[in-house]
Amino acid sequence: MVVYIDPPNWPGHGRMWSHMVSDVSYEELHAFAARLGSPERAFERDHYDVPSSRYRDAVELGAVEVSSKELVRLLTEAGLRRRKSGGA
Repeated sequence: MVVYIDPPNWPGHGRMWSHMVSDVSYEELHAFAARLGSPERAFERDHYDVPSSRYRDAVELGAVEVSSKELVRLLTEAGLRRRKSGGA
């Protein structure tokens, strides 16, 4: 099981966040997130939002550190990328 995580560069709600993805399946991602203790509400479309305080925990559990650009590439090439729907 391999999941990927980008650096905690994304601000929100007074914290910095990382994104965590799988390049195999959402099931693999959900299983890893459960092992990490991530709440289901942290899943958004195709990734989990991981607070910077849990970044090291994810890496120690086996998440592979990649750049944000690499993370999107892996997700897209796996066919698992779900973009935000447009429109107002």
